[in-house]
Amino acid sequence: MAAIIEVNNIEDTIKRLRNGEVGIIPSDTIYGISSLVTEEAMERIYEIKERPQSKKLIVLSDKNSLESLGLIVPDEILSLWPSPLTVILPTKGGDTLAVRVPDDKYLSSLLSETGPLFSTSVNISGKPSLETFEDIYPVFSEKVDFIVRKENIVKGESSTLLDATKRPCRIIRQGKYKVPESLII
Repeated sequence: MAAIIEVNNIEDTIKRLRNGEVGIIPSDTIYGISSLVTEEAMERIYEIKERPQSKKLIVLSDKNSLESLGLIVPDEILSLWPSPLTVILPTKGGDTLAVRVPDDKYLSSLLSETGPLFSTSVNISGKPSLETFEDIYPVFSEKVDFIVRKENIVKGESSTLLDATKRPCRIIRQGKYKVPESLII
């Protein structure tokens, strides 16, 4: 049974993430299934979501940790963060990674202590995302290690997903963020 953590108990969330646990945390967009960026945690998230491993996970990061992820981040993209914008970027190793620098005080504090985190919507693959603690708990309380409860969540909207691996950039999913036209024309 998942531990319930109140959003103001950030220390417990940090400790659990550092111990390799997978939990559900509120973000600047919608709740996310999150963990440290490790191979073991990634496999567990795929299992929890019943998601094909061909669909990559996004990474939440603060600006200071982007370089440690091996990303090639153009200045015009860097200037857009923090925001509800997830960007697919090339890595120095020739791969790609979807990353977001969230504009949220809670997440910023968490990321400054844990470093980058995997995050993905709270749903079983192919089903709608669950947006409130009351909807999430019955479905995921036996699957994750903890759930952070935040009261008064406003109906969330997913981040905008932008592919910046080529120019012009391409919007894959329009969400909460409006991408400047200069990047997509």
